[in-house]
Amino acid sequence: MRRSLLYFIAITAFVVLIPACKNSKPATEVKTFPFASFEMKRGTNVAHWLSQSKARGEERKAFFTEKDVRFIDSAGFDHVRIPIDEEQMWDEAGKRNEDAFTLLDNSLEWCRKAELRVVVDLHILRSHHFNAKEKPLWTVPAEQDKFIGMWKDLSGFLQKWPNAMVAYEFMNEPVADSAEEWNVLLARVADSIRQWEPVRVLVIGSNRWQSASTFDQLRIPKNDTNIILSFHFYEPMFLTHYQASWTEFKDFKGEVNYPGQVVLNSKLSEHQRVYNRDTLEKMMQKPIHLADSLKLPLYCGEFGIYKNSFPASKLAWYTDMVSIFNEYGIAYANWNYKSGEFGIVDREMKPLQPVLDILTKQTN
Repeated sequence: MRRSLLYFIAITAFVVLIPACKNSKPATEVKTFPFASFEMKRGTNVAHWLSQSKARGEERKAFFTEKDVRFIDSAGFDHVRIPIDEEQMWDEAGKRNEDAFTLLDNSLEWCRKAELRVVVDLHILRSHHFNAKEKPLWTVPAEQDKFIGMWKDLSGFLQKWPNAMVAYEFMNEPVADSAEEWNVLLARVADSIRQWEPVRVLVIGSNRWQSASTFDQLRIPKNDTNIILSFHFYEPMFLTHYQASWTEFKDFKGEVNYPGQVVLNSKLSEHQRVYNRDTLEKMMQKPIHLADSLKLPLYCGEFGIYKNSFPASKLAWYTDMVSIFNEYGIAYANWNYKSGEFGIVDREMKPLQPVLDILTKQTN
């Protein structure tokens, strides 16, 4: 099966501007973009900037600039995914942190000039962190109302940007106790956004970290073709998160391998599983099947390897991942662009060229 990811969206629909939260201002300048459809193939995540970072002021401003956008464009990417966190964008009373909104607005203008698409991803809420034990989003109804309010405010701020350029991913890696809890909230936020922006592209993933394994439990709003399905993929975790401090195997010091038996010189059963291209492809079948059945585009919004501990295995994994994406017409964005962990360039913008070459290889 081979599928081209061309996602066409009419951008001539009249959208009524609805005031958002009390601090939301209607868009006054409608931006232009040279393309008429939201179309993406390869991109990168702009992580640890407006999300998962304590940097503020000049330090945050300097972390991601127009120079970075020009580099991303010149490297051969066609889009960026920009994670944003509630605690960066709004104070606890729900008032905008205008400096953060200005940074987001500036980055979108840079991307517009570079003709890059953008997925704006609401990554972490005060009521929901994908690795937290307590997630009030699922237990306190007012937190769901607040979540809808954030998107009303974001829509009021972002709707000046063309539908062909900017898509909304309204929640990153939901982790509810049941898939139905997520499906109910998903339907509610999608219905709300459709009141304000009928044809904006929405990027939607499944419960429990957007895992490929849970895609058969995902319920998509009916008769809505302006949707992209998104999954995240970090298997095998022994390779992609080797000695990552937030994982249960942070102190693991075994020798990791790909392709083949994931951990060498071990007799533990969980270490003896074999991973190769066929294994990865089979693990992606649920999202592939759902996308095919609904005739919707498919997107791997996150994948990557934490460090360069096993460079040959790392390059082999990236090669197989991109090969699968290309075969099935799956768009992708690696995690991530610039950081000490997972990054494909360092803070001096020196690229990890072998990985960058694999990610940006042009295919028909």
